[in-house]
Amino acid sequence: MTFKDHFSATAASYARYRPQYPPALFDFVVGLCDQRRVVWDCATGNGQAALAFAQHFDHVIATDASATQIANAVPHPNITYRVATADESEIADASVDLITVAQALHWFDLHRFFLEVRRVAMPGAAIAVWSYDDPILDDPSLDAVLQQFNGQTLGTYWPAERHQVGAGYTRLPFPFDEVPAPSLMLEHQWTLDAFLGYLRTWSAVAAYRAKHGVDPVVAFAKDLGEQWTDPQTTHTVRWPLTIRAGRV
Repeated sequence: MTFKDHFSATAASYARYRPQYPPALFDFVVGLCDQRRVVWDCATGNGQAALAFAQHFDHVIATDASATQIANAVPHPNITYRVATADESEIADASVDLITVAQALHWFDLHRFFLEVRRVAMPGAAIAVWSYDDPILDDPSLDAVLQQFNGQTLGTYWPAERHQVGAGYTRLPFPFDEVPAPSLMLEHQWTLDAFLGYLRTWSAVAAYRAKHGVDPVVAFAKDLGEQWTDPQTTHTVRWPLTIRAGRV
């Protein structure tokens, strides 16, 4: 099973530091469904979205191509975790009420994935995919250091597919009966250590480290620390969240 694996090496940190989605996201997505029997959370990672859906559906099938990500997922009696790619889910035909993809659609072979969606979807099933853009810090001086790190230090190390996130997936095909979706915001109050832990889950940080043999976050932390003087002080981090949803 081959796939573009940018996150297995940081799966434990991914589970610990990635931001949590707002309840309004799940309220909207769950509301798309007439029936709440089975949801397929594709590219589930550590099961963050799957855990939320387990509160609303009888059964959640949560798949990820990375065995390491699945190993770090949080167990739940309503969730079946499985190692599988987006286009070979091993889910039964016409058995799913909802298909979801959180922050991962840009990595897929879209043609093959959309065929798989149509195969597993029940009549009237819904699909929802979402992505969140680059973080913004509440303090302008801190944010300026962050944007320089993101855009200049890491700029050439981001995989080409990652640019689809900044566009809110609007440039990707979505061959379904699309419905309007709200624009939302992720928001967290984080200490400096929590924020740096999150940055180390970035695919661009991993690519930089692989090429140069050094962690770019170390130098960035020194620059940021000149502004973020008390590491125990929290700052607000925000990410614009974009949803595309429709009927299969």
